[in-house]
Amino acid sequence: MAIQTVAPGPSPRSVRTAAGAVLTVPAEWSLLPPGDAGLTRRVKAAGDHWVVQEKVGRRMFSRGVWAPAATIARIEKDLESERSTEAYAKKQESAARRREKVQEEYVEDFQGAVVEFLRFHDSHAVLSRRLASLVAAHATPVGSGTVARTKRIPIERRAEAAVIAWMRHQTTAYDSMPIPRVKGKRREVRRLLAGRSRSVLEAYRQGHAIPASCPLKQALAAGAESPQKP
Repeated sequence: MAIQTVAPGPSPRSVRTAAGAVLTVPAEWSLLPPGDAGLTRRVKAAGDHWVVQEKVGRRMFSRGVWAPAATIARIEKDLESERSTEAYAKKQESAARRREKVQEEYVEDFQGAVVEFLRFHDSHAVLSRRLASLVAAHATPVGSGTVARTKRIPIERRAEAAVIAWMRHQTTAYDSMPIPRVKGKRREVRRLLAGRSRSVLEAYRQGHAIPASCPLKQALAAGAESPQKP
C-alpha cells in the first residue's frame, strides 16, 4: 500500500489520486482527523498511510490521514501514556515559554517594520505607532493565516502587504462592495484600492494637515481592528 497524498473522494470512504483515479479506503483503515500534530507525525512515520488534502480557492487544507486503525490506536495509547508524565508536562511548559518569547519578539519586529514602511512625518508619529499597533494586532497572531505569518517574503514586504490589507478593510467599502464574479476582477479592485491607500499614506508622509474626513484618521480614532484576512 503506497504512501501518497490524495484528495477526498466522492464517498466517505474513498479518495481521489492526483491522476484522478478514485480509490476505496481499505476496510481496516481509519481516518485520523487533523489537529494533533504529534500523533499525526508518528502515524505517518509508522508505515502505510494516505494524507488527505483539499484545495479550497488558493489554499490547501488538511482533511486528515487514512492509516490502519490498529496503528492509530496503538500510537494514541503510547502518546497518552507519555503525555501523562511530569517530564512531558515540564517539556511542554518550557516549549510554550519559548514560543511565547519568539512571538513577542516577532510582534515587536513586525511593528517596527510597519513603522519603517509608513515613514510618517514627525507630526504624525503618534498615528504611525497607533496604526502599526493595530495592524500587528490583526496580522501577527499565530494561526491567523495572514501575510504577516508567511516566511516566503521578507518582513518588509509582509509589513507593506499587511498595512494595505488592513486599510482595504478599514478605510474602504471593499467588504460591502459588489464585485462581479469575473476572473481577475477582485484582484483588479484590490489593486485600485491599494493605489488609493498609498495616496492616503503619502499625505501623512509629507506631513500634510489631515482633514477629519480622512478614512484612515477615522479608523485610527475608532481603534478599529479588522477580522478580515488579506
